[in-house]
Amino acid sequence: MSADTDTPSLHSASPESRTDRRRAITLAVVLVAELMNALDGSVVDTALPSIRDDTGASTAAVQWIHAAYALTFALGLITGGRLGDLYGRKRTFLLGTGVFTAASLLCGLAGTPALLIAARTVQGGAAAVMVPQVLATLHITFDEGSRAKAFSLYGTIMSLGSVAGPVLGGVITGADLFGLGWRPIFLINLPIGLAALLLGPRHLPESRDHHARRLDLVGVALSCLGLLLIAFPLTVGGEHHWPAWSFVMPAAGLVTLAVFVLQQRSRAARGGAPLVVMALFGNRAFSAGLAAQLVFGLLSGVFFLTWTLFMQDGLGLTPGQAALGFVAASLGEMGGAWLAMSLAARQGRRAPQAGALLAAVALGGYAWLIADRGAGLPLVLTVAPMLLVGVGLGMIGAALADMTLCQVDRTHAGSASGIFNTSTQLGIALGTALTTVVFFTHAPAGSRGITVTTAFTGTVRYVVGALLVMWVLMLLLPKRARTG
Repeated sequence: MSADTDTPSLHSASPESRTDRRRAITLAVVLVAELMNALDGSVVDTALPSIRDDTGASTAAVQWIHAAYALTFALGLITGGRLGDLYGRKRTFLLGTGVFTAASLLCGLAGTPALLIAARTVQGGAAAVMVPQVLATLHITFDEGSRAKAFSLYGTIMSLGSVAGPVLGGVITGADLFGLGWRPIFLINLPIGLAALLLGPRHLPESRDHHARRLDLVGVALSCLGLLLIAFPLTVGGEHHWPAWSFVMPAAGLVTLAVFVLQQRSRAARGGAPLVVMALFGNRAFSAGLAAQLVFGLLSGVFFLTWTLFMQDGLGLTPGQAALGFVAASLGEMGGAWLAMSLAARQGRRAPQAGALLAAVALGGYAWLIADRGAGLPLVLTVAPMLLVGVGLGMIGAALADMTLCQVDRTHAGSASGIFNTSTQLGIALGTALTTVVFFTHAPAGSRGITVTTAFTGTVRYVVGALLVMWVLMLLLPKRARTG
């Protein structure tokens, strides 16, 4: 049948179905890339003892195998988001994915700690270029009717990757696939990254800010320096017992960021193109969403680290038994994300607010159980409450990104995404650092049994408080999910 015939072929597809298919592939490509990043941020944690034994890494080198990725990722997100606005989000995403995949290969082949740290540094920098394009691409690809579902899936992937990373790292390392030990935790990225690189050029839409000009290099230097001065001591200060420089550096970082803000405003007033579009912060939903996301990252950094120690050092569970708790949390977060997806369009901010209250109540009950049973808490009562906690956290993560970015102009999607992701990483770094105050002060390294369980119940109170702060901040989000 000719193309000019009015009667459609049985094998032809409607424009709507072709658009839906392309959007589905776009969604799969960017979310798979996001999953790689979410896993790589934590998958290495449970493999560090094997890496140390195999490579002869010193204690400092072991710390930097993790910190090198976290630091370069956090420092580069704002610049990575702006690069997408300037040079095209598809092009920037593919560049970041390509370098990330190559760096993963180098990580898997590294024979010395120095080479592994260098490869992890490149990997984190590439992730900072790749990841902001994910949210930006979702923001410009999906319309109001389908965007909530896309962002809910994004929230699911984020939650699943961060929670499942330590479990996957332990399973893969323990399996010793092909006699490679810990190396497959990095090599597994190769087929995933290559698939994204093959599908991306054809199926990802290209978009950019056509009014943007060249990159603001002074702004890049100031933002990276300010974030480094804050993130570095938060990442490694605890290992050095919080010396004076670990407090001086964050103060200097805040001053540097203040100078950065003044430089950005001055550049914009002169008609230049700043690194950060300062007008974004005039949007109440965006500013409130950033604050809520910062607190979300903080409570995640506090809770998941101390919860792991509680299960193994407090209750004496094996790593395999403790993994069941992560599985329960992951299943709950996936369920919460899907629940938020169905509620967000009608309920708006009430969906993530309900998630915050549910997680707070579930954690309060969890703390009561632990206080009542102490170190004798059975495995089923250790794991089961995390289903409800996961549902609540999933409802927050799934909806918060969409509600923060929903009113952002599409031309600034990359910059907004970079800032949003930066708030997450700084929150996690701050939360991890705060464990010294809220947990390790009461349960020093090497503590066991009731000392650890008591310290953990005290920590849970801070997490519940953070969830309630989030609930208040989310009052400033839109009552309904809207697009700008």
